[in-house]
Amino acid sequence: MDGRVVVITGATGGIGKAAAIALAQQGASVVLVARDMGRGEEVRAAVREATGKEAELLLADLGVQAEVRRLASELLERFPKIHVLLNNAGVVNLKREVTIDGLEATFAVNHLGPFLLTNLLLERLQESAPARIVNVSSDAHTFGALDLDDLQSERRYGVARVYGISKLCNILFTRELSRRLAGSGVTVNSLHPGAVATGLGGNNGPWAKRVLKLLRPFFLTPEKGADTAVYLASSPEVEGVTGEYFVKRKVRRPSNAALDDATAKKLWDASLKLTGLA
Repeated sequence: MDGRVVVITGATGGIGKAAAIALAQQGASVVLVARDMGRGEEVRAAVREATGKEAELLLADLGVQAEVRRLASELLERFPKIHVLLNNAGVVNLKREVTIDGLEATFAVNHLGPFLLTNLLLERLQESAPARIVNVSSDAHTFGALDLDDLQSERRYGVARVYGISKLCNILFTRELSRRLAGSGVTVNSLHPGAVATGLGGNNGPWAKRVLKLLRPFFLTPEKGADTAVYLASSPEVEGVTGEYFVKRKVRRPSNAALDDATAKKLWDASLKLTGLA
């Protein structure tokens, strides 16, 4: 990974932090994307302490499209090459929330944010080929069926269903993007990290934090949860592999809904409109 630039979203803890350290240990130049300056600087210090390397830090809320566009502009200005984009940022909301753009927050952060950022960086990734895009999805993608007429979950909202749909969107996005990138030298794969002890869901108040604390002993460590993401970002074993869903470093068949390429195309078109890329 020497000389390769890796951009990691959701880098202030859990999988993102563990992946940043692991990839920097392999020699990568790591760019951390965080919402919070303080937590971002803590991860920078952790990378420095573990590897002796300096990570870059950029701030952006992936749920705010203006910030995603600003982030992309900063990345393009500062980095002539981008070799890996690890889309890891994600949220879980117990109740329906709406972003400043008027979009349901889980869908906005977990799908539209990485969709927009990836498309804005796509030309640079192609110029940097061989390059890789890694999307952190989840086996939770089986929790709900995608309703293209209700992408904002206005008709009904359930935390597991809505989170699961956002993870289903990650896989559908991966498949459609891999089709569009065929022959470009840029691969794109998604993965299930396992049940990982991260801060995901901790934004839902004291009750949620207590539940997460009780469940923590049963979860994977962030380092183990990040393993497949790091593998997809760096291993020569998956050079040229694209459009796949990985669990524990192995290709796994996702749900039938995740393999519906007609729906993937419709989701792509809807996402273009919702992000203003159409």
